[in-house]
Order: sequence, then structure tokens, then C-alpha cells
Amino acid sequence: MTKLRSAVAAHRTVTDWDDSGQANWVKSIGADLFRGQGRIDGPRRVTVTATDGGLRTLNARHAVAIATGSRPVLPDVPGIEEARPWTNREGTDSSHVPGRLAIVGGGGVGVEMATLWQGLGAQVTLLARRALLPRMERFVGDAVTQGLTEAGADVRIGVSVTGMSRPDPAGPVTLSLDDGSLLEADEVMFATGRAPRTDDIGLETVGLTPGSRLDVDETCLVRGVEGTWLYALGDVNHRALLTHQGKYQARTAGDAIGARAKGLPLDNGPWGDHATTADQHAVPQVFFSDPEAAAVGLSVEQATRAGHRITVVDVDFAQAQGANLYADGYRGQARMVVDLDREVLLGVTFVGPGVSELLHSATVAVAGEIPLKRLRHAVACFPTVSEIWLFMLKAYKS
Repeated sequence: MTKLRSAVAAHRTVTDWDDSGQANWVKSIGADLFRGQGRIDGPRRVTVTATDGGLRTLNARHAVAIATGSRPVLPDVPGIEEARPWTNREGTDSSHVPGRLAIVGGGGVGVEMATLWQGLGAQVTLLARRALLPRMERFVGDAVTQGLTEAGADVRIGVSVTGMSRPDPAGPVTLSLDDGSLLEADEVMFATGRAPRTDDIGLETVGLTPGSRLDVDETCLVRGVEGTWLYALGDVNHRALLTHQGKYQARTAGDAIGARAKGLPLDNGPWGDHATTADQHAVPQVFFSDPEAAAVGLSVEQATRAGHRITVVDVDFAQAQGANLYADGYRGQARMVVDLDREVLLGVTFVGPGVSELLHSATVAVAGEIPLKRLRHAVACFPTVSEIWLFMLKAYKS
């Protein structure tokens, strides 16, 4: 293995898992922070077991919010304990570059980790049962596959791991694949899904099942619990497993809690102040691969399944002069999914260098349900990559 250079290690965003910055912010707003194992102990009551064994009981006047996140799920594969696989935690924390890294899973985490470690000098083999980024438009996964392959990674689609062995704890790990082949690597990482961290937080004391995902309404109020006091935010409610959506839910739920505490009417209809409507219709997501992949709203398949009458507009980024100035030989594609009955955008997808910075404009258009007739008056500056909007709208009109 090769040790990461200090300049590279200093730019990691996990900050050595030190949350003192966030703790100081909590203090700055006048909130109290109690460290320890928190568990619900009946309606509106939480017990906190501190690291020194002390127990404290907190009684909420208005609400308790569960925001315990999720954990990686490791498959039941023979030999997995012996193999000691990485998860996304080790993938973002390791200070050494393995010579050979096998990554299992072709979703967002798998793709981003493959891009990262191939760029840092590892020989990456990415194993996926389906096309990469399967929840996005197919052309996105194809472009990312091409990018990883050109960078030197070995991308294998349609294969699964059936067994693993690592007889020498300091030696390589051998993966048995369902195509009959063996793959040897210095480290293996699994990016094969996540489960909510609700196993040991006292859900049974309020009639819920430990380890389950929490079903919530538009205000993030947990269903199946008597009263209006228990909320679930972020990965535990499984609405949209993205950090920024968790923050969005927290802002919305906070406003709803405040309104209920004051006895004010709720604005929880679609796109209301107390509704997480974007979780259903305008979720933005970016994967920092090479090329980048970005999308918001519905894909063609999702829109069709939902019963919308749609048309699809595909445009090559090469038409925008700003793209060619951004990068020599710029390669990328943009897609709009248009609701023909209302002439608004249901979804937008980009793949190409730097497209993450284009996504918010698409998010505004989808969440705001801006009519395409009006959107054409949003002039993009010349010569920028954003001029792709001009060509998408022109293609729709024609």
C-alpha cells in the first residue's frame, strides 16, 4: 500500500470524524448537547446513557426527532468476516492506497469510491450486478462506465460475489464470482445498500418495530404513533437517502413543530411551508464521478410509470460553446423529461464534466414548475456551459 500524501489527506472532508465544529454550533444557538446512547422511553420521553454510565431522562414538551441515519449493509457471503471488507467509512478514511481495490456495488457510493481510488493510484475493479447508477437514465451509467474504463479501472457488469477468503490477515483477499472466476485484491469494499439505525433506540416503547424504517407524513411526523410528537428525519424514513434532503426535511419538520406548538394551522399541502413535497417530485442528486452525473425529478421510466404523458429531449453538450471552453473535447449529454399536458419539466439529467454546478438551475425549474414558455426567457450567459438550456429548449420547441 502507498500512504496518502499529506496535501491530499488534508482535503478529506470527514475531518477525522471530529464533530467539535458541529458541537460548537449547537452551543452557539443556545441548544443543550447530551452525549451518550439515546433511547425513546415512552411518549415524549428520551433516556440518555452517558459513556460513564450515568443516566439522564429528558421530557419533551412538543416533539422528539429521530435522526440516527443509516449504516452500510453487508451481504451474507461466505467468508465475509474473514475478509474484513471496507465500507464507505474506510473508503473515505483510509490514509493508505491499496495496490488493488475491489469495489462491490454500482450505485452512487461504489461509483464515487471507484473514481476516487483509481485517481489516487489504486488498480480498481468495480463489480456490479446491473448497469452503473441504475436509478438514473441509462446513458448516464454508460458514460460513467466509459470514464472509469478510460481511467484504467476494470468495470465488470452482471457479476456477483459468491464467496471470499483471506487466510492471512496481512495478505490479499480472494473473491469468488458467480461467473466461475476468482479475483484477488489487497482490499475489498462493499457499497451494496444501507439500513436505518433504529435497532436500539426504544421504538418498541411506542409500538414500533426496532430496526425498521419509519413511515412519515409530509411533515415528517411518524405514522402509527399516538399523538403529534414523534418525527423522523433523513435516512431513517427512507424517503431520499441524501444529506441535503435530510437537511430539507429537518427545516420543514422544524417549521411544522413550531406551528403545532403555537396552535397555528399547517400549510402541508403540495409545496406548502410544512410539506416535504420535493422528496417526491424534485430530489436533486449528484455523483462525483468522472464524468459527473446529476439529475433532479423524474426519469423517463419513473414519469411513464406515474402515468404522465411525456416527451423526451436529448441534447449533446458539444452544441454549447461554453462546454468546449470549459474542457477540450468536452463530452456530455443533457435530457429533459417534459409533461406535455402542462408543459413543465418533470425531470432533468446531465452527465459531463462539472455538471454538478448546473443542477440547481434544473432543480429550480422542476420544483417551481416553471412553464417552458417562460423558461425560454431565462437567458444563459455566453459563453458558458449553462447555454445548454438554450439548446434543450430550442430542441423541445422544434
